[in-house]
Amino acid sequence: MTQPMHKFFTTGEFAKICHVKKQTLFHYDDIGLLQPEIKKDNGYRYYSYQQYEVFIVIELMKDLNMPLKEIRNFLSNKTPEEAVQLLQNQLTQIENKIKKLNHTKTIVKTKMEKIQSAMNIDIEGITVEDLEQSVLLISNNILDVSDKDYLNTVSDFIDLCNRNELYTGHPIGAILSKEEMIKKQFGNYSYLYTMMPQDFFSPSTIEQPAGKYVIGFHKGDDENIASSYMRIFEFIEQQNLKMKDFSYEEFIFDEISVNGEENYVTKIMIQVENEES
Repeated sequence: MTQPMHKFFTTGEFAKICHVKKQTLFHYDDIGLLQPEIKKDNGYRYYSYQQYEVFIVIELMKDLNMPLKEIRNFLSNKTPEEAVQLLQNQLTQIENKIKKLNHTKTIVKTKMEKIQSAMNIDIEGITVEDLEQSVLLISNNILDVSDKDYLNTVSDFIDLCNRNELYTGHPIGAILSKEEMIKKQFGNYSYLYTMMPQDFFSPSTIEQPAGKYVIGFHKGDDENIASSYMRIFEFIEQQNLKMKDFSYEEFIFDEISVNGEENYVTKIMIQVENEES
């Protein structure tokens, strides 16, 4: 009995429905992955609408990096139980991809907001601002360590952030103690840090205290940052303020937003109190 051909799609029509080239369907037929429902003696191929479901499953498996050979083996020897397990595995992988994409979205959004905010800053100005408390994820102590230990600590900290998806687009900054500032050892940091959500807690977090901060900026590489600190110290003295325990440094313009280290801009935040306190 001849089948009613108006119920079937030509290769070109089926390819259009699936949004692929005809050559893709030819290849799937050649390797036994998705064969047409009808193949005429003249070589014409015809597909049913039900085969679209099979095509969708194939594309889902491909998106999850399953080789075509494994997809073919599954489709050739499937059971309902195996189908449920496969789809559950797909669901898990999709959820992981969504989680990864959401994390990437957070990084991009934070970076964009930071750059937009920095565009309105007068980098020559120095201000006194009241900052809210922040939660900081910090590295191991890097004060007075050797170059090798410094590099290892920095590497471990970045690896910790990446491995646990803790980096959210806030810059990786550095904490400089009051003692080192007084000694003018501006490169001898105590810790690296990056900001965390307010409700985040781990043994590696500390609180950047709320309070009054003198905020200034340094343009250029770290080798010349001493001149910017001296300018801020002069401002602190003029305002009858005194430094508390730490300075917090972080890039507001780096390689993602400007070209060359000479155009980098570092934000310097020194917690202060009134001289009579």
